[in-house]
Amino acid sequence: MNDFKSALAPFPPGYPRGLPGNRRQVPILHRDADFLLRALQPDDFVRTSRYENANREHLAPWEPLRDPGYFSVDNARARTLLQVASMDEGEALLLLLLDPDDGEVLGRCSYTNIVRGVFQACHLGFSLAAAAQGRGLMARALRVANRYCFEQLGLHRIMASHLPRNARSERLLESLGFEREGYARAYLKIAGVWEDHVLRALVDAPR
Repeated sequence: MNDFKSALAPFPPGYPRGLPGNRRQVPILHRDADFLLRALQPDDFVRTSRYENANREHLAPWEPLRDPGYFSVDNARARTLLQVASMDEGEALLLLLLDPDDGEVLGRCSYTNIVRGVFQACHLGFSLAAAAQGRGLMARALRVANRYCFEQLGLHRIMASHLPRNARSERLLESLGFEREGYARAYLKIAGVWEDHVLRALVDAPR
């Protein structure tokens, strides 16, 4: 069951278009027997810290080097508050994929660096727990979330990048319609090394 349409109801009448944050009720974008997709909340720092620690080795090859202090609960709390604030400012939409039974984090997808004006674009990042791989969860979550960004946040372009050797991310993005737009040399410092990245984008149909 896809709760995308019903998830829009929690926004009160007149709620400003383009502001993802909502203190009174966080929209649930999707709920079924496999996962729940909803926006990050201030009290999520404990579960996100567990996710980061449980998947530390799994995610390390694809992420920046992390100081040991990054994995503390206190650090997770501070980062979560900053992330929620960025949603309240309309600068990001940060979503969690949760296990519907125990509420543990299965994955995350982040739409950051939202720019308005004539650009109406953002950057997409995502990660999935090692134990949740191979079930198609991220593809399903991103289909819902991408549509939400276009139809409810009014964005026009979602940009994403991946390491050339990251075949799984490449297949996922291609399956979602992200077209290759370029190749950036030494684009991001991943695992301590400046790495080339393939640049992709998903563009909304003209309205």
